[in-house]
Amino acid sequence: MKNKEQSGSQFVVQVANENHLHFAETICAEMEESAKKRGTGIAKRSPVYLMEKMIEGKAIIATTTSGIWVGFCYIETWEHGKFVANSGLIVHPDYRNSGIAKSIKAKAFELSRKKYPNAKIIGITTSLAVMKINSDLGYEPVTFSELPADDAFWKGCASCVNYDVLTRTDRKHCLCTGMMFNPEEAKKAEKDQSWNFLKESKLYERWMRIKQLVLLRREERAKKKNTDAMLVP
Repeated sequence: MKNKEQSGSQFVVQVANENHLHFAETICAEMEESAKKRGTGIAKRSPVYLMEKMIEGKAIIATTTSGIWVGFCYIETWEHGKFVANSGLIVHPDYRNSGIAKSIKAKAFELSRKKYPNAKIIGITTSLAVMKINSDLGYEPVTFSELPADDAFWKGCASCVNYDVLTRTDRKHCLCTGMMFNPEEAKKAEKDQSWNFLKESKLYERWMRIKQLVLLRREERAKKKNTDAMLVP
């Protein structure tokens, strides 16, 4: 069937369309609930926004073969198609750790490459699981300066609990990690076969802890500096 891909025989992963519009509110609610449980931020989207993505053919949805919603992801473009982001990845709690997230991301990646073959595919996340999936698809860690300069791109972070960290560092640092698939570098990477540290989970988890510790210490120093300044007569 057109635009359909199965993960084993249990799930159907496909480009979303008008037939999936009724899932939009459920997906939005699960996105918000998931962010609360993780204690991290996620760019909030309205059901109408997700519906628009479905109608435009810029979203991936996973369901069971009986039509129950399982997972979702959509794509956005920035700077006239120079950058593409696979955003809003969410999987229903009952189906996590099933491998479906990887299938959804792979399908979204395929859709992005098809619609925007010359675009750099980007993402920012605090999820180690998403970072591993991205790494398998060919993404590499990048500095925030390599991501879109468009204010609209960063506006999506405004609802994140860590947004103050991003703004206070002039968009140079945050608890998220930026990642990118560069089509021009992809062929070189295949030949180079360079070591991908994201596949070394223990090392990467340690790196994330160090990164968070450094940012927290910066915050503490900034707060102390402000307090000391207030105490000076």
